[in-house]
Amino acid sequence: MYSCNRFFISLNVLFQSLLLCCVVSNVCGAEKYHFASIEGLVEQEIGRIILPEVYKKLGIDIVITAMPGKRAEKEATTSMVDGEIMRIWSYGEENPSTIRVPTPYYYLETTAFVKKNGAVIAVKADLAKYSLVKVRGVKHTNNIADGLEFVQDVETTSQMMRFLLAGRADIALTNTIDGTNTLKRCGITGVVPSGKPLAVWKLYHYLHVDHKDLVPRVDTVIKKMIASGEMASLIKKAELSLQNRY
Repeated sequence: MYSCNRFFISLNVLFQSLLLCCVVSNVCGAEKYHFASIEGLVEQEIGRIILPEVYKKLGIDIVITAMPGKRAEKEATTSMVDGEIMRIWSYGEENPSTIRVPTPYYYLETTAFVKKNGAVIAVKADLAKYSLVKVRGVKHTNNIADGLEFVQDVETTSQMMRFLLAGRADIALTNTIDGTNTLKRCGITGVVPSGKPLAVWKLYHYLHVDHKDLVPRVDTVIKKMIASGEMASLIKKAELSLQNRY
């Protein structure tokens, strides 16, 4: 009887040990990814709210680190991080070590901001007459300013708006919502958007090629969230949340 009890006790200890190993293995083996975002841009802040909700549906935890645009690109393309939360189409063309998740989940507008009663910008060609300022490492403003002669870079949108207000440039280029929210946050009233957006760009999530198997899984979730209306609801809440901060 004693040896029988010892046998069952040993089995119980073995079972508990195996169970603990399984739990530890599952925790240690849980999927977790680290993505970069561009610091100081409102559209990127919206992506920082939305993308974790996408991955949550896959049972995946993600960490997002904000950094300057150039650094974000370098870290994503060299696998120092697992990708970037949102970039325009041309980012993928320029960086073959990344893979674009096919379905865009947000957008941005390239808008010219000017001092009140300043330049009137109706089309992209009008930019050639003026000196420009933009945030370094941002693809959509890089693209629209490509080939223009008088272009200067700064690190943040707030620096850019103050640069413009001080008369050091004629036009500041950024996303509409990023520009308007920054002006409100900084209390700048002497700068306004000049006319309609010069371009509208879809925004895509990018993964390093090491994680190519994750692309169709993420894409399926984004498509379902768009079809159900959940994505639009999340975007609206995120935009309102950011507006209320200021």
